[in-house]
Amino acid sequence: MGLSIHYRGKFKPGASLAEMIDEVREIAKTYNWHYHVFETSFPEEGFDKDYKDKLYGICFSPPECEPVSLTFLSNGRMCSVMSLTTFGNSLNKDYQKYLYMLSTKTQFAGENVHKLIIHILRYISKKYISNFKLTDEGQYWETGDEKVLEANFKKYTDLLDLVTGTLQNLPMKAGETFEEYFERLIKIVDGKRKK
Repeated sequence: MGLSIHYRGKFKPGASLAEMIDEVREIAKTYNWHYHVFETSFPEEGFDKDYKDKLYGICFSPPECEPVSLTFLSNGRMCSVMSLTTFGNSLNKDYQKYLYMLSTKTQFAGENVHKLIIHILRYISKKYISNFKLTDEGQYWETGDEKVLEANFKKYTDLLDLVTGTLQNLPMKAGETFEEYFERLIKIVDGKRKK
């Protein structure tokens, strides 16, 4: 739970993976963010129809933020380490679609980092990624409005505080199952939220 960015896309044919990695690495160094470089060039024969279990590209991690992955499979589609590990070998078609869905929680990094990530993704996607789709729970990607972003951060923070406070102040009752406990908590949180 927490305000997040969700995105997907495919590396542009003819664009340079090495150049993208260099640009993102320089951004990460400028902000003193941790980063990790994976493979720096795609297979010479071009994008595979099916992917192999290697990632190409770079990810970076601002403080208090989940990693932002600008990483791709050998078929050119965006994929994160977590997605590859979780869904890469799945034979279930319903699960395979999650392989190409990336998410980054920015809730605890704050509004300024969130805005910066959105600007970085906008710049990088225009230059290096085709069919790029992004959904921003903060709505900054869609609106560019800082007040909308601020209101959404507040909404998520208030909800997290409410859930945390409820969990801390309402222990399980004797004989209560986890399911009963969480149903009771949800009713309480829902009631408080509606006030």
